Amino acid sequence: MVTSPSDAPVRARGTHTRSGNAMLRTRAAILDATARCVERSGVRKTTMSDVSAQAKVAKATLYNHFRTKDDLLAALVLARTVQLTSECAELAGAGLAPALEHAGRSLGTSGPLRRVAADEPALLALFGTPAPGRLWDTARHGVQTVLRESGAPSDPVSVDFVLRWLCGHALWEATADELMLGARILAAGLGRAPEAVEEPLAVSPSHGDVRPPVAGVGWPS
Repeated sequence: MVTSPSDAPVRARGTHTRSGNAMLRTRAAILDATARCVERSGVRKTTMSDVSAQAKVAKATLYNHFRTKDDLLAALVLARTVQLTSECAELAGAGLAPALEHAGRSLGTSGPLRRVAADEPALLALFGTPAPGRLWDTARHGVQTVLRESGAPSDPVSVDFVLRWLCGHALWEATADELMLGARILAAGLGRAPEAVEEPLAVSPSHGDVRPPVAGVGWPS
């Protein structure tokens, strides 16, 4: 069941069609165009017209994929989260430190994130605040996957600890030496942590009183 207008179509294996593949390619092109527009102009100054022009698609096509600008931005963040999880999970076989270092570097050098951090830090802080929803569920399960692949504890406390470290790199780019040292220290510390009792991931009690983000991210109409 599609839970959001911006959710990608889900098809059973073997049922992809040419039109379905074309839709996925168009969606990917739109998200890439969004990233370039945000890197160039920031979130608040980017419009749907900018994105459609950058992606070379009609505005009607853009709105067929994403009904609102908030849907578009949320889909971009979600897609990049899934992509980064996949990359880090592959690296985790060689140890947690390389995966953490790659994640921190990717966040710290992301053009769109650096533009938002420079021009709209309050907006970036909003996205860096844990809250109920699909994005944070995806981020937590992604970190849990990487921790498990590396053999590190993957309980909710360890997952949130790593997420806090990663959010710091999204807000503030580290030098290469700082990043390498921090990743090694964090990986070593988790490796020495006592084995935790596994339980389903959930929003920790400390996050229970976090107010949901304000509706909208301030994109112009």
